[in-house]
Amino acid sequence: MTSSFVVPVIDVHNGNFKELWPAMVVAIKTSSFVAVDTELSGLGNRTSLLAASIEDRYKAICHAARSRSILSLGIASYKKLSNKAADTYLVQVYNLTLLCSEEYIIEPQSVQFLVQHGFDFNKQYAEGIPYHKGNNKGVSDNQGVHIRALFTELLRARKPLVLHNGLIDIAFLYQNFYAHLPDRLATFTADLSDMFPAGIFDTKYVTEFDLRFSASYLEYAYKKCKLDNSRNEASGGTGRHVHLEFCQYAGAMSRYVDYRICPIGAPHLVQADICQSFSAFGWCSKGTKCPLSHDTDLIILQDDQSKDDKRKKRKRQKKKKRGEVEEDSSNLGGAPQNKMPHLELKPEDGHEGVTAECLESANLIDSNSNTQLNEGEKMKTGSEEIESCEDNTESTNTEMITGKSENKAESGTHRAGFDAFMTGYIFAYSCTLAKKEEVDASGEEQIWLPTSFNKIYLSGKTAPLNIVKSTFSKSSKAHLQKMEMVWGKKQ
Repeated sequence: MTSSFVVPVIDVHNGNFKELWPAMVVAIKTSSFVAVDTELSGLGNRTSLLAASIEDRYKAICHAARSRSILSLGIASYKKLSNKAADTYLVQVYNLTLLCSEEYIIEPQSVQFLVQHGFDFNKQYAEGIPYHKGNNKGVSDNQGVHIRALFTELLRARKPLVLHNGLIDIAFLYQNFYAHLPDRLATFTADLSDMFPAGIFDTKYVTEFDLRFSASYLEYAYKKCKLDNSRNEASGGTGRHVHLEFCQYAGAMSRYVDYRICPIGAPHLVQADICQSFSAFGWCSKGTKCPLSHDTDLIILQDDQSKDDKRKKRKRQKKKKRGEVEEDSSNLGGAPQNKMPHLELKPEDGHEGVTAECLESANLIDSNSNTQLNEGEKMKTGSEEIESCEDNTESTNTEMITGKSENKAESGTHRAGFDAFMTGYIFAYSCTLAKKEEVDASGEEQIWLPTSFNKIYLSGKTAPLNIVKSTFSKSSKAHLQKMEMVWGKKQ
């Protein structure tokens, strides 16, 4: 069993953007699917982002996307290799530092979180790739070398788009790189259904409703998938598992690569007091000052143990009663009794969204810039869907299995590129488990998940947002004009 692997993340900025452009375009065009993540300058009023009315939520997201900006963009292309083992992917990961050319709001909480996790604002202002928001302004989006043209290439590639808790991400992508967001949610979803005909997939939804993990914030979901994958691999031919391969970068390009070591995780349970808030949501109001463990590996192992204990208990009860005992649906995901699967939090310090980025040592780390509101997924200081209600400020403290206490926020560990990689890994692993290897007329294997096609996770809701074009809604005028440019024909 492979104990770890190294993920090369290519650092893209204004100084090397043109040089790396051909490689990025080829990676997108030849991929089987593309995972994306963002770091944002803020999200505005968190309470509005969790409004009971989805239309009201959308209005709040529109306001945030129009007044804030994307600070960095992570793109991870996953290409399924036909000449390798059944589920082998060639992965390329890019982390793009951006700089909006227009005025935008940047929130102190977002700055604090990003700086705490290694984001270099000096570099952003000195080397960020410039871009303008909204509709086309002068330079055409279908030609040239700029970030909006790269987004156009993503649309032209017609590949499945994978996000984690991605409603906020996709809205910011639309407003920043495509066109002004439409005023109505139905119009927005109609536009998206045209823009991504191969589908949009939300691994937050996949983790909650398909895999039924005890928790579903990004770091937890990624490490749980990685651990289960390593177990399946160790079991021999009985367990389906994912293999990853990475490009070997040499010459000038090697200067732009940040290598991250990703350990499989702790091999055994260790006694430690776990922070239950962080365990359930990936977020803790005490942040780095929390005296309890935020070690995601340890949390996962304890959850697995709890799930096994519940399974054994049910078996004993069935034997005792000599009859079938109805299974409590709350146990389907194996969540410990002290976890609160769908609690809406309103943290006061706006940290949400852990992204356990692989440390360059054997330690785990976590901190995702996306802020989510509900379960501590990245609230994205700019980018994940808000699950618990705060900015992507998530401070993650990891107490090592060795018993040593590490800083919960380690500098240089938070990257949109690595978050995109983790998102893609969850999706690849989920596709492998689904065993849906259907072949279309062209002979290309369909790797996406039919049960999660065009379903975006909504915090606090039992049903997702469906990306469809309703018979009662029309596409926006700006979108129709863009589609004519992208596809070369009227829609």
